[in-house]
Amino acid sequence: MAEHKHIFQQAKNSAAPTLVLLHGTGGNERDLLPIAEMIDGHASVLGVRGNVSENGMPRFFKRLAEGVFDKDDLQKRTGELYTFLDQAAAMYGFNRNDVIVIGYSNGANIAANLMYEYSNPFKGAMLFHAMVPQEKESLPSLEKTAVFLGAGKRDPLIPAPLTEQLRADLQTAGAATDVYWTEGGHELAIEEIHAAKTWYNRMFPE
Repeated sequence: MAEHKHIFQQAKNSAAPTLVLLHGTGGNERDLLPIAEMIDGHASVLGVRGNVSENGMPRFFKRLAEGVFDKDDLQKRTGELYTFLDQAAAMYGFNRNDVIVIGYSNGANIAANLMYEYSNPFKGAMLFHAMVPQEKESLPSLEKTAVFLGAGKRDPLIPAPLTEQLRADLQTAGAATDVYWTEGGHELAIEEIHAAKTWYNRMFPE
């Protein structure tokens, strides 16, 4: 199995979706559990820890500098994570086609890259403070994917045009996209979690 330290919590309702949680730099597989609970307390949850260590801080792929990705490692780790999700679905018995990812910062970046590399890897994605993971002329079909982007108008790492480019790339590939802007920076704001919950309830009504 493509090894990732992780935690899985099975929903009581087997028909519920599975939320995959991908943390930011220095986080772990439990970081986003409170957010998953806020968005859908009835879903199954798979929290995943990144396999790369940067000065002792877990990440999902290497970087050369702030905002500069190691492209080879990004591609390698994206493939590993895709394989892990397939294997986790088989191991825990959840529907691989009913997976919704919640990613923050570094976790949102690798989630975005999964959509740049694979057709419809998720039914839905909530990406908080994601960058454009790579320059690519065309993306695989994302016509079965809905994406929520949470962004900060004063995010020092991600200027607004990059968020708009990410949205445009995903939309061109067929994804239904929504962007929610906060007045803040790179931190995860409670208001964008509430906005994501509203979006989730609209896109995936029970």
